[in-house]
Amino acid sequence: MLVVMRSDAAGEEISSIIQTIEELGFQAREIRGVQRTAIGIVGGVDGLDESSLRGLPGVSEIIRITRPFKLVSREWKPENTVVAVSDCVSFGGKSIPIIAGPCSVESEAQIIEAATVARAAGATLLRGGAFKPRSSPYSFQGLGIDGLKLLARARELTGLPIVTEAIDPQGINIVSEYADIVQIGARNMQNYSLLKEAGKIEKPILLKRGLASTITELLLSAEYILTEGNDRVILCERGIRGFDTPARNIFDLTSIPIIQGLSHLPIIADPSHGTGSREYVPSMALAAVAAGADGLMVEMHPDPARALSDGAQSLYPAQLTELVTQIKEIASTIGREVAALATATIGT
Repeated sequence: MLVVMRSDAAGEEISSIIQTIEELGFQAREIRGVQRTAIGIVGGVDGLDESSLRGLPGVSEIIRITRPFKLVSREWKPENTVVAVSDCVSFGGKSIPIIAGPCSVESEAQIIEAATVARAAGATLLRGGAFKPRSSPYSFQGLGIDGLKLLARARELTGLPIVTEAIDPQGINIVSEYADIVQIGARNMQNYSLLKEAGKIEKPILLKRGLASTITELLLSAEYILTEGNDRVILCERGIRGFDTPARNIFDLTSIPIIQGLSHLPIIADPSHGTGSREYVPSMALAAVAAGADGLMVEMHPDPARALSDGAQSLYPAQLTELVTQIKEIASTIGREVAALATATIGT
């Protein structure tokens, strides 16, 4: 439920409403908009008598949110949420950040080369998995904490903020010590214990859509994070499982405008997992930008043939450079731009 205040409501009137809500046994969250302030009421409000609030000084209207997700909805917050990662990089605004890098951190030489290539190509963040949940227990599982340290070294040398995955509630705090953005992968989208822990840390969260999850289920997973206090959530469309075999997944581009209509949270696209083949990544990346994606995540490996994971969907360095150039062209035609890091952020 939202208590929408009049545009001329005084500060003491807003404070009085918040106090009244809390005295009734609910949580109150102040939401400052461009023109007026609203107060969100968190909790089971079905039995709340609206008349007890409607007549209070400064109240314009009461809005009941009918969707199963509340805090992530456009009803709760009409304006886009902009998730800032650094002074140069944010998601949800005019600029489009590009996250690039290998599926897994394999060695110091590999991740530093990948970071250098990504930076030179125009990417604004580095991806790389230190902890890898794999379908097979015999597949490469990542370097763990050593991988996190190598990512931090790559950031030091290139200035690229890093995006890396946490796979369990016990490990998310150590990941957050190294990561600029903590990723929750598709397999963990409904790991509710992990989502709750993600809501308690102070780092942005990149939440990927599950392998066979609906849009509503994705938004409800984001709701878990917001209810714990962390509203710096970036959603990611990465394809859902289908029945045909030429592509790894069904890359659901329609989810981008649909989610933007339902939620104020930014949403990016991952065409690498969405297609499973580097042959299709460039065209789907451009299509995602045209569809309104607030960022892209693409896999790139210095030597895809020797990649320990996801080599088939990883771009070659030259392909990433060409793709970023094409993305800039598409972005300019829709009134947006590709995010860029300041030269001063490059390390030595």
